[in-house]
Amino acid sequence: MSFVIAMTPQQGQGGNAGGGLVSTLIMFGLIFLIFWLLIIRPQQKKQKDRQKLLDSVRKGDKVVTVGGIHGTVVGVEDKTLLIQIADNVKVKCERSAVSQVLRESSEPIN
Repeated sequence: MSFVIAMTPQQGQGGNAGGGLVSTLIMFGLIFLIFWLLIIRPQQKKQKDRQKLLDSVRKGDKVVTVGGIHGTVVGVEDKTLLIQIADNVKVKCERSAVSQVLRESSEPIN
């Protein structure tokens, strides 16, 4: 008889199931919010700044590519740039290959 009584649920445990679900959802929401604030939002801002930099490249700007090539932009198209790296040496590269743009003040624009 004592075995049957031990197997029956007690009154206090049944009412706690709803509160556990709510606290779990709140915890997941907080974790997602922290993840968004620390990782996703700064990455989106950095990506927008980079796109603005690449869109602002114009003829006459000095640029540095991701491969380390320094040159001057002599031609601008939608997705490509024509970069002069030496006398009579011009290279056509993608806009996304530009890592820095140097303006007249010789300061890199990040």
